[in-house]
Amino acid sequence: MDYFDMNRRHTSSDFDFPDDRIGRGRRQRKGVGLVTVIIIALLTSIVGGGVTYLAMTSLNQVTAESTLDTTPASSQNGNTTEVVTKYEIQKIDSPVVAIADKVSPSVVGIVSTYSITDFFFGNRQSGSEGSGIIIDAENGYVVTNNHVIESSMNTKSNDLLAGARIEVILPREPDKRYAATVVGRDSETDLALLKIDAPNLVAAELGDSDDLKVGELAVAIGNPGGSDFLSSVTAGVISGLDRNIGWKSEEGNVYTLIQTDAAINPGNSGGALVNSRGQVVGINTVKITASGYEGLGFAIPINRVKEITNSLLKDGYVSRNRPWLGVSISTQYNEQVATQFKLPAGAYIVEVTADSPAKLAGLKVNDIITKADGKEIKTGNELIEIVNKKSPGDVISIEYYRTETKETMQVDVIIGDER
Repeated sequence: MDYFDMNRRHTSSDFDFPDDRIGRGRRQRKGVGLVTVIIIALLTSIVGGGVTYLAMTSLNQVTAESTLDTTPASSQNGNTTEVVTKYEIQKIDSPVVAIADKVSPSVVGIVSTYSITDFFFGNRQSGSEGSGIIIDAENGYVVTNNHVIESSMNTKSNDLLAGARIEVILPREPDKRYAATVVGRDSETDLALLKIDAPNLVAAELGDSDDLKVGELAVAIGNPGGSDFLSSVTAGVISGLDRNIGWKSEEGNVYTLIQTDAAINPGNSGGALVNSRGQVVGINTVKITASGYEGLGFAIPINRVKEITNSLLKDGYVSRNRPWLGVSISTQYNEQVATQFKLPAGAYIVEVTADSPAKLAGLKVNDIITKADGKEIKTGNELIEIVNKKSPGDVISIEYYRTETKETMQVDVIIGDER
């Protein structure tokens, strides 16, 4: 049955368009010249974010970075026939290596598993994989994207669905999974805070996203494609700041993102975007790979992440200061359907959020709300209008019909603060 969520907000999601880029193989040629070698080096420098030093040698030039082997090769009669010269190009590691060494132990894999039911196959297991960042080693706190885990969760609550589980994979133990509990999550900013119990965790150093500048080095660390590619590292630059790609809340708040050309793919969600000092400056969350687009990845600024995780630690959710009842209402139930099934008109409940005001007041799925504050209710929209005029903490009188017992009942509900 289709339904609308009285408390639903717009959330961000991955732009999961097919990628039509074609990988090009490298042609091998004999006698690669100096110009070709330098071009390859410059490309390595741009992609790797570092500097590659070349030491070119010739028969008359030997440098400290190269080796020249002029050992004669003798014929059977003892005469020298040729001099074999070996050239070696020396390369100094880029800063990306040091960044990866520092941050990779703090970037984990997230596996969300849940049951789904459909007409053809019945009950079966499904799941999703993403990335996360250890932000508190002592307490085992891990931040990730909400969309990585939300399929395993009850609507707008921190409770798992029956049979669902969320597990964390540490880079040093790729074959072991640690059970995670959800401390809090926020669908509007697409962030979630998890907690695990594991020894010897390494927390990432968090930077200041307000100090970022366009053009500076950006390194993305995560698990593109899931745990098979754990701790993958890509590099590029900060391509733009304060990007708005349509991520807007119902309150009208516009959330801006960091743009980067470092490769971000499905599975990187929740992973780290890191600056040249090895500090996490963003949480990778969105990519665009539609035809005609390349190198468009986006991350939530870490200063925004700090703000949200502090609220999640304190309350388990982010306060909106908006009235919240905690029910979802059927869009198909109307006066005509009510007459057909000999039921009263009203707002037909199809879901009650765990720990919500409605749940605490005793409302159940299949209840039909017929009055609110003494006013007759014919549709879900009418109920929304009445609830939205309230403030958190206000009391609203609800009259409802319980289809299980065919009784009309009344209850006072304390309006909550929307999560």
